[in-house]
Amino acid sequence: MPNLRFVGGIAWMAVTIAGCGAAITPSSAKAPMPSEPTLINFVDPSVVQGLSTRTLFSGETGKRHVHAVYPAVPGAPRLTEKLHGTVREELDGFTRHGAPANALPKPEFNVDWQLAAASPEVLGVRLRIGHSMESGWSEARTTVWYDRVKGRALDSADLLTDRPALVTLAGIVRSELRLRGPLVTPNALRPDREMFDSLGFNPRGDLVVEFDDEQVGLGVAGRVAVAVPSATAAPLLSEIGLRAQRAAVQAKKTPAPTSREEIKAASTDKPPARSFMAGSVDCAKLRCVALTYDDGPGPETARLLDVLRAHGARATFFTLGSNASARPDLLRRMRDEGHLVANHTWSHRDLTMLPPTKIADQLTRAQHAVAQIIGQVPTLMRPPYGDSDIQVATVAGRLNMAVVRWNVDPEDRWDPDPRAIADRTVARAEPGAIVLLHDSHPATVDAAPEILRRLSEAGYTFVTVPELYGSREMVPGRTYDSGGVSTAPDR
Repeated sequence: MPNLRFVGGIAWMAVTIAGCGAAITPSSAKAPMPSEPTLINFVDPSVVQGLSTRTLFSGETGKRHVHAVYPAVPGAPRLTEKLHGTVREELDGFTRHGAPANALPKPEFNVDWQLAAASPEVLGVRLRIGHSMESGWSEARTTVWYDRVKGRALDSADLLTDRPALVTLAGIVRSELRLRGPLVTPNALRPDREMFDSLGFNPRGDLVVEFDDEQVGLGVAGRVAVAVPSATAAPLLSEIGLRAQRAAVQAKKTPAPTSREEIKAASTDKPPARSFMAGSVDCAKLRCVALTYDDGPGPETARLLDVLRAHGARATFFTLGSNASARPDLLRRMRDEGHLVANHTWSHRDLTMLPPTKIADQLTRAQHAVAQIIGQVPTLMRPPYGDSDIQVATVAGRLNMAVVRWNVDPEDRWDPDPRAIADRTVARAEPGAIVLLHDSHPATVDAAPEILRRLSEAGYTFVTVPELYGSREMVPGRTYDSGGVSTAPDR
């Protein structure tokens, strides 16, 4: 995938996705043809034992918004290395060639992922790498495959037998693109491995070829993809390609709603999220502080939960929907140990740069994922990077969520020194404070025992965010920065 060639779009759930494009001809298989033949049914990541996420970076770096996450699977170190290298290369390219760091709005880089297939023999990981430039938001897609039998990490082009197969596939795809109209440029297509770096399969086994934005069409064309019928594609596939095709066809499909209305309806029959210990502490009489953790769950979250339990402390976890889907066990543990689970969007996009429909999409998909896991619907959301405005607050209010920011930032996400993180947290804490921390950062978890010990000795009690307000209900659509402080969405 050439660096810095990306297209915008909504943050789709990790179980299903649809895009633009049409198949060439119907497949001969007996399964019903999907309404959109380039649709890929992604695998629920929670079915892959031991799968977790790795955060390359999340936050501001050089006045740029960056959130880069990819999956890691036990026993597949070469896959993890390849995914890390791919994301690292793209991030480095964005930093070198992207919009100036002092540009307004702030440049943004975002990586989301899904499992294209998962079986005992093969894994497929599809990365969506997006960024904003002066010309707007754009996105690229690349799918990395892993041969679990031979322990090899492979490019998508390795699903094909050889160079002649790539040339043949390019000819088939080019012929289809010629039928697409003036927004597509078939002559831009070349039989290069880099142009065919995102190959997957739809539920019928048809080979889905998708391209980066502006690679074979104008930016306004959206996602450009072609479905090649399975019977046509099969002779072009290598041994690992055929195994990948079987894995995609045989994968257990997790039923999921595909519209915001269906997602909202699927969550309305559940009670609002609330710590079962809420009401046990009177913050009008005690020195209360709310520790909040963003961007998880991840590899460090279980260790943090151990520390909190050992100190009898509770926290509020603003979880990402994509990470929650990968580690539902950790969300259930948060709920069962008295913590509060809240919404941090699906894939950590800067909401102030999105139209209302896509703000709602980011929030409702995360809302649905969390509600399905813990049986409760979050009532709080935290905007990524803390960036919010009237539009974000209004959409959150319509979804029955209050907006929560913070008034204490120990700047943990940039610091590898646990002692320094603890020192800043303790020095800046005050009664009623909402403290911003990140359970995706190992040093933050290392700092947790010292933070809890020193604040406890100073007389602090650790509560979830709503408990700071006592009997006053947090109002949907209002923004809360600390205990006792809120603003209406029309400010």
